[in-house]
Amino acid sequence: MWDKRYSEEGFAYGTEPNNFLARQSKKLNPNSNILCLAEGEGRNAVSLAKLGHRVVGVDSSSVGLEKAKNLAESEGVNIDVQVADLKDYDIGIEKWDAVVSIFAHLPPALRKDVHQRVVKGLKKGGVLLLEAYTPKQLEYKTGGPPITEMMMCLDDLMEEFDGLDFEFGIEQEREVIEGKYHTGKAYTVQVFARKK
Repeated sequence: MWDKRYSEEGFAYGTEPNNFLARQSKKLNPNSNILCLAEGEGRNAVSLAKLGHRVVGVDSSSVGLEKAKNLAESEGVNIDVQVADLKDYDIGIEKWDAVVSIFAHLPPALRKDVHQRVVKGLKKGGVLLLEAYTPKQLEYKTGGPPITEMMMCLDDLMEEFDGLDFEFGIEQEREVIEGKYHTGKAYTVQVFARKK
């Protein structure tokens, strides 16, 4: 599915970073090592690289990541891209200054596993930046998977990211304008959390 979507002309979710990430990235330490999960066509990874961070974008779509590399080149920055399924991807132990998860919707069992591995993969003081659609998003039909189980809510995320201090966490209605697949009023959960 993702190779097909990313084979379409243009960028499925645009080339600008997610605006929650853009605002929160000011809080990151300079020259951070950052992992971007389900990075797709690279808009978020490229924006972080432009701020001077060392960024790895992982995604299951080689088509998306090829576009990510081209976007980085056109913006005069380098990002490392790795084609992998998140169920098999080695996040590592205390490796990352930050992990970014923007609309990285996964089946519940895999999501919990990945989120636990993210906690282990963050260095002490490392940061999680996450935005995802909540189950309420199904009423809006402006983006995201049409399956309740793949949506996220703040209570579940606080359990799944046990070991992180939630400095900011909110569920809210907001306008999401990101390419042709995320467009209009939406209901999302946003998290900024730090490893104890």
